Formats: sequence, C-alpha cells, structure tokens
Amino acid sequence: MSISGFPTSSDIYLEADGVRVAVVQSYTARTTKSSSAVEAFGETEPVATVPGQAAHVIELTRLYATDEAIRDGIDFYAMEDFSLVICKPDRKIVYSGCQWSAIQESADIGSMVLEKVTLVASKRLEMGA
Repeated sequence: MSISGFPTSSDIYLEADGVRVAVVQSYTARTTKSSSAVEAFGETEPVATVPGQAAHVIELTRLYATDEAIRDGIDFYAMEDFSLVICKPDRKIVYSGCQWSAIQESADIGSMVLEKVTLVASKRLEMGA
C-alpha cells in the first residue's frame, strides 16, 4: 500500500474473499438488541424478558482502497458479504456478513477515498490476541 501518514491503516480494514480491500481511519460501532417482555395473566409487571437478535451498525470514516483493490477494479457499491477487521493491542474484533447501508463520497476525481460508509453486520466475533 502506498498510504503515508495514516497510522491506523493496519489496524482497521475491510476484507472481501480473504483479501484486504480498504483501510479505514476510524469507526463507530453500535449494537442494539430488541428484547421482549413476557407478561403473565394477573401480574402487574412482566415476569421475565426474552433476549432478541443483536443488530450491529458500524460507521466508518475515511476509507482508502488498497493498491491491489484498485488494480482489481474495486467497486465499493457492488460489495456484499464482506468483513470489517479491527485489531486492538489485546484482541481482534471481526464483523462479518457485512452489507453497506450508506456511502458518502467526498474526494478528488479518480481517487479511491470514501468519506463515510455505514455498514450492517450479521455477526460480531471477538478474539484474544
């Protein structure tokens, strides 16, 4: 990669089919869960709660396509079922089954930089280093 002055380029990246296709400057992740209350006849309050499915929404800021992805003609708009990998000093977090839900471009003509991309991931896996 020919990216300079970009300290997190090896820490946060998008991967498609086992190939690193973009590096990411920063991210914000939000996971929500829709839980349901279990009501019982004659009770004034719920007797339990049942956990629902988790939804992972991640907003990425400043994506830079890798040289290899540019050579391969990457089309971020056509990407499906890719992964976001976040490497921290003590662990690695992988969001898989990703689909993008919003892309905001703001760059020079011909550059492969996306300002903001919002992803929805089907799974989140955290592994020790």
